[in-house]
Amino acid sequence: MTSALMKTVFAALAKRALQALIVAVVVGIVSFAMMQALPGDAAYRIAAGRYGYDMMDAAAADAVRLELGLDQPAILQLWIWLKALAQFDLGTSLVYGTPVIDEISTQLGYSLLLAGGAIVASLLIALPVGIAAGLNPNGIVDRVTFGLSVLFRAIPAFALGIVLVLIFAVQLGLFPVAGFHGPENLVLPSLTLGLGLAAVSNRVLRDSVVDAMRADWRLFSRTKGLSARLTLTRHVLRNAALPVVAYIGVQLAYLIEGVVIVETVFAWPGIGHALVHAIFGRDIAMVQGTALTLGLLYVALNLCVDLACRGIDPRGRLA
Repeated sequence: MTSALMKTVFAALAKRALQALIVAVVVGIVSFAMMQALPGDAAYRIAAGRYGYDMMDAAAADAVRLELGLDQPAILQLWIWLKALAQFDLGTSLVYGTPVIDEISTQLGYSLLLAGGAIVASLLIALPVGIAAGLNPNGIVDRVTFGLSVLFRAIPAFALGIVLVLIFAVQLGLFPVAGFHGPENLVLPSLTLGLGLAAVSNRVLRDSVVDAMRADWRLFSRTKGLSARLTLTRHVLRNAALPVVAYIGVQLAYLIEGVVIVETVFAWPGIGHALVHAIFGRDIAMVQGTALTLGLLYVALNLCVDLACRGIDPRGRLA
């Protein structure tokens, strides 16, 4: 079993490593092409970000253009970035002049903290709600939670964040509005993302619990003398957890997208917030670096989901 488990882990790692390589190349090329397609002169925007709009003039823009090689053909600029990427060098921020990897290493910690808070908030909501609805399908709890799930899934993340700010920060004064100064700043952005995730995952868990409660093996476990509580905890919940964990991989796309939006709404000092500022400042190196990091983060989280599914279900390891 240990040997089979190791082979499974290595196979999953090899598969995700290949995906990471493809993601790195594709994201780099696409983000570069999108930045080149933006209207206006990138040198002017970068010079304005460096010196301010009051101090920026045509001479400053020309100096920036020559310094950064923006006068070179676009394909040559992309080739230089890809060669540096092959050496694990993300380059230097065109606006701040600092290594992109240093900027990202600081911002990524905040983004991971927010993503972790969102997942915890989602589980705290989805687990009890989904289990309660699944144990009594078509009951009052099931009907009410279904309506709330449709409502929260339909509300965009930025709109939900603004509503939570107006209620809990402005009206009630329970939490700060924006920024990060302590754990209390994590509550509202995590809840904004967590509600969107829980709106779907609780229904997936509900359907999984319903299927597990109607399965033949559940009836057999009751027939052989196991109590309802032991049957629920030992068999029903474990079998119901597999589709939920697998669906988390699907929700990771929503989580990565939501991090960018929510960080902007709450001025959260994470990688999504930095990406938005880099786009407005035409900081091509930062855009490519942050977009690449988000893509690789998606691959890494999917790897964790794959390993978790194999840990829950032994049939995946044996296969």
